[in-house]
Amino acid sequence: MRSVLPVSYTRKGWCEVIGWLILAVVVLFLAVLLIRTALFRPKTKPASSIPETGIDYGRAADHLARMVRIKTVSSRDASSVDEEEFERFRTLLTELYPHVTQTCLRERIGPSGLLYHWKGKKADSPLILMAHYDVVPPGDLSAWKKDPFCGETDADGVLWGRGTLDTKGTLCGILEAVETLLEKGFVPEHDVYLSFSGDEEIMGQSAPAIVEELRRRGIRPALVLDEGGAVVEGAFPGVKAKTAVIGTCEKGQMDVEISMKSKGGHTSAPPPKTPVASLCKAVTTLEKHPFPASLTPAAAEMFDTLGRHSTFAMRLIFSNLWCFLPLLKQICTKSGGEMNALMRTTCCFTIMEGSRAANAIPTEARMTANLRLSPRDTMESAEAYLKKVIDDPDITVRRIQGTDPSPISPTGTPQWEQVCAAVRETWPDAIVAPYMMVACSDSRHFCQICDHVFRFSAMELSKEERGCIHGLNERIPVEKIGRAAEFFTRVLLKS
Repeated sequence: MRSVLPVSYTRKGWCEVIGWLILAVVVLFLAVLLIRTALFRPKTKPASSIPETGIDYGRAADHLARMVRIKTVSSRDASSVDEEEFERFRTLLTELYPHVTQTCLRERIGPSGLLYHWKGKKADSPLILMAHYDVVPPGDLSAWKKDPFCGETDADGVLWGRGTLDTKGTLCGILEAVETLLEKGFVPEHDVYLSFSGDEEIMGQSAPAIVEELRRRGIRPALVLDEGGAVVEGAFPGVKAKTAVIGTCEKGQMDVEISMKSKGGHTSAPPPKTPVASLCKAVTTLEKHPFPASLTPAAAEMFDTLGRHSTFAMRLIFSNLWCFLPLLKQICTKSGGEMNALMRTTCCFTIMEGSRAANAIPTEARMTANLRLSPRDTMESAEAYLKKVIDDPDITVRRIQGTDPSPISPTGTPQWEQVCAAVRETWPDAIVAPYMMVACSDSRHFCQICDHVFRFSAMELSKEERGCIHGLNERIPVEKIGRAAEFFTRVLLKS
């Protein structure tokens, strides 16, 4: 039986049905977003008591001041390194920490490595605490407000000098903790090793030598803890509370040179294609086409933890990354900085070389870039990407040196909880979260013998203080030195 309704009415009815269906889908979509956002709340953190440590804050500050006064500046140019200063530092440690010196076997391994062995009740599953005692050059001395090696504490209770943050402060905190526990007669449940290198800043061979020696002895640590994250404020979008970020992995790094040769010649009659201009075009192309952004497991876990403490708008994004991930990638790309570095491999050009004369076309020009590799990349894949984007057969891409990204250490394990508990006991008002360290440390070598390598510098640092690392006017409030020692004490009490 045929319909007697007008055709126009039938079409109108169908349009209304489709309209209602679209509206229902939109409402359902918004409901899903809002419900997921509402449920995206902070996870309950376990309550814990705060054990006393007995750390002497004044003694710790005095000891670090004495360490800072020794100029342990490392350099790839061996002729410019003052080996006597490094030996002075190693001797100073025996004077400052008599109980450590008497109780712990100390070995010199590699060019500048120090390995302490504190015997516990059990030899298996040891703990390794790491730091390095070399520092970067101070730079322009006239730009410092105080002598970079003065080791002075000002009227505001701030200790000045190169290495206070990176990482003589950490080394001091570790040794203060061990010395204090030894004074009390404490014996750890498992063996403890202290691994200190004097060439971390130049990616030296001391830490690899220590790892190789431990491997030769059949030692497989349960936990390795090195420099890395810190307690910070305002570092994560939408989160006002303090956050203690612990590195579960670190990016790889690679130096790459791009170069182009030519026949040279006088600048009065230049050819259509010159080396400097071609390299500049290549750099511009690379900046316009950065490495693809991706959500690595370490970044995803950080967003899942800290996103729950952010504002409603940010929780809307982080609780619905299945929908808003492209938007997050765009935000990170535009903002740059650490948020961008968390999402992709970065490429930063740092050195340019060409002709030595203003009126001579160089026979060869070159530029050098430093890449920080996301866990999604390797040195090989990153090099291939550079060649693909540059797409110029006359430009040579050459890898100078580098390392692949480190493995990701798992969270939710007893080792992770051991570190987190010590953080909560030391900074009770901080949110603890994993993150991917965008810089490199000696700890990457220890991934060969340990599945639980974490990176935390045991300091609460302001944005200004973080900017002093490798910069001018490096300094630390003396209270933070003692607090670092308390953290390491609590880690050791759980070992």
